[in-house]
Amino acid sequence: MGGGARLVGTVEVVGAKNSVLKLMAASLLAEGTTTLTNCPEILDVPLMADVLRSLGCTVEVDHGTVSIDVPAEPSAEADYRSVSKLRASVCVLGPLVARCRRAVVPLPGGDAIGSRPLDMHQAGLRKLGATTEIEHGRVVAHAKELHGAQIWLDFPSVGATENILMAAVLADGTTVIDNAAREPEIVDLCVMLSQMGAKIDGVGSSTLTVYGVTGLAPTDHRVIGDRIVGATWAFAAAMTCGEVTVNGVDPHHIDLVLDKLRTAGARTEIRADSFTISMHDRPRAVDFVTLPFPGFATDLQPMAIALSAIADGTSMITENVFEARFRFVDEMVRLGADARTDGHHAVIRGVERLSSAPVWASDIRAGAGLVLAGLCADGATQVWDVEHIDRGYPRFVENLRGLGADVSRVRTDPDA
Repeated sequence: MGGGARLVGTVEVVGAKNSVLKLMAASLLAEGTTTLTNCPEILDVPLMADVLRSLGCTVEVDHGTVSIDVPAEPSAEADYRSVSKLRASVCVLGPLVARCRRAVVPLPGGDAIGSRPLDMHQAGLRKLGATTEIEHGRVVAHAKELHGAQIWLDFPSVGATENILMAAVLADGTTVIDNAAREPEIVDLCVMLSQMGAKIDGVGSSTLTVYGVTGLAPTDHRVIGDRIVGATWAFAAAMTCGEVTVNGVDPHHIDLVLDKLRTAGARTEIRADSFTISMHDRPRAVDFVTLPFPGFATDLQPMAIALSAIADGTSMITENVFEARFRFVDEMVRLGADARTDGHHAVIRGVERLSSAPVWASDIRAGAGLVLAGLCADGATQVWDVEHIDRGYPRFVENLRGLGADVSRVRTDPDA
């Protein structure tokens, strides 16, 4: 990958990774065939399909469409080999407890970005009447019946909100989830559950009220556009002094991102489901603080660091969600970034130009951030372990090339 190209053009964004996987899990709540459209062609979708197949579902993945046929009596035990590859697979826990009154889910794998314990997931399910414990590396849950409850989350965890919500829709009575996550992907899940027959009030707020129903029906649903992918293209345009139109994303889902980029000197044009971002000068330094939605997303922290590395001035990045995200900074230093970390803060002094080097992606977003940094480096940068990027960004190389980047996927021995 060579640096120096100014990205110009239009890029299409499809369904959100952080939504489609949870929607696939939600299909377990109803016997019959649920069909999801606008699905991203990323590695995590067939991985989640394997998890559902291990539970007795028939799953067909055809480009942007996923059809899931759920049996009358799905298995309650998820396959270890499938779950171990995918952190999001833990979201089958709530639906299985709701449908089967039992769930056995191996502790999941996924990105190396820090600990993400299941304490709040389990505490919420216990409030609903289930018993849960960790046995031999598995979450084991049982429930004779589920009943409504008042549940307060210590932190607005997306995963805990999703699991509790999906269990509560089939519980007897009313459940109130306070301090619930508010991400657009939670809203998308609520919309699909409502289409299936669930009754949910407060969608999009920090308090969800769920009125339990006796059964749900399968549905067809279009996945919302991926705000993280859309924002990644926004950062790419700003970093390369380019002009990029991003289609398929609600700009209001990344209001704070666009505001930060405007502060850095970018111009934006907002439409209903698209936006254009342009930059004509070197970005100005901006501070970033990661927080749950509507704050700045932790998934975009690597992009914020990459922008700061070539910005005019000094930026402070504060990470409040995942403690291991700053592993990415070491790789940025290899590219010539002037960066240091202290606890959950990183201080970045921008340089005019980064220098090429071989670097390694530790997770999906770190990989994308390193590629963006490589676009602003002298010489040819090699980013290794790019299979991480494939888990979150469909057609990443093709889209970059379409915008004018000098980038290609190669297979080489890194020790050669």
